[in-house]
Amino acid sequence: MDFAESDEQQELRRAIGAITDKYGPAYYAERAVAHEPTTELWQDLAAHGFIGINLPERYGGGGAGMTELAMVCEETAAHGCPQLLLLVSSAISGELLTKYGTDAQQREWLPRMASGTKVVFAITEPDAGSNSHRISTTARRSGSDYLLTGTKYYISGVDEAAALIVVARTGRDESTGAARMSLFLVPTDAPGLIKHRLPVGISVPEKQFTLHFDNVRLPAASLIGIEGEGFRHVFDGLNPERITGAAVCVGIGRFAIERGAAYARTRSVWGAPIGRYQGIAHPLAKAKIEVDLAAMMTAKAAWLYEKGLPAGEAANIAKYAAAEAAVAAVDQTIQLHGGNGISAEYGLLPQWGLARLLQIAPVSREMILNYVAQHSLRLPKSY
Repeated sequence: MDFAESDEQQELRRAIGAITDKYGPAYYAERAVAHEPTTELWQDLAAHGFIGINLPERYGGGGAGMTELAMVCEETAAHGCPQLLLLVSSAISGELLTKYGTDAQQREWLPRMASGTKVVFAITEPDAGSNSHRISTTARRSGSDYLLTGTKYYISGVDEAAALIVVARTGRDESTGAARMSLFLVPTDAPGLIKHRLPVGISVPEKQFTLHFDNVRLPAASLIGIEGEGFRHVFDGLNPERITGAAVCVGIGRFAIERGAAYARTRSVWGAPIGRYQGIAHPLAKAKIEVDLAAMMTAKAAWLYEKGLPAGEAANIAKYAAAEAAVAAVDQTIQLHGGNGISAEYGLLPQWGLARLLQIAPVSREMILNYVAQHSLRLPKSY
């Protein structure tokens, strides 16, 4: 693994930063408080080829890899405008459709996604949570169609999306009794799909929804991949989700540290900049170290994924480390700002809110610890 970025990758970072700087952290904070999407930035990034940077060139994408998509996630966040839906649309849905979509699905959706259309992901349910084996949403055959029935919970960005990739039960394994899952592509305007917005206490642009599927009729062509193999397919989308989630957190951490350092260099109360004092300098330096370490693991996870090597452990560790580092970095920057840390003018609380959300979702730090204990340390499964 080469830690030196190519000239093209460095130019990519600069280009993403330049586009994001046209909008800036004040734009993001304003949209976050109003719970309104950052549509202009998203479309600007799409127009320059960055939203679909990981999608195949034959469908209008950039033909690049997870490393480059992670850079898009990191740099938008580092310039004050983290894009949560890159995790679910570009990473999960984009990778699933690229790997398992039919020719017709790819021709219809991948060019649209590269142009900025969002396709979000729906797996979580009220009574399932992290235990995906308890998913109760079902898709049963009705002639040549499927009828989709059930409820999904905390689904991001449904109001911004043209379609969903929904995980549903389609049967049971006769030998083990385990549920067989399948993936379906569902337009967000499908008859029988009912959306209820979930109020959340943090300020982020993206809205959350509860979805009810009331016998939503889907043609057989809506099936993604092989019926009954949905869980195997999903896991190919979860590593990209964790890698890009880690990249967003690294970007948030970088943004917070730079803001904190700039304030500490100029803020003077007793005649010298407050950054002179170790009580300010050391926590900020520690935050910098932790964010940089998380960035290294994120890069490793992206590299492994691109090489087709086992990336689950690295992706989970990257997501854990980056979320922890981002929350600590923003918290420290808020603290060193004193009262200004919670002022709307400084725009730090929306950054903290998203970083704190990413400690919980799309996979909680506790479930990551379970994963590492079970798979890396070979300890007995605890749940």
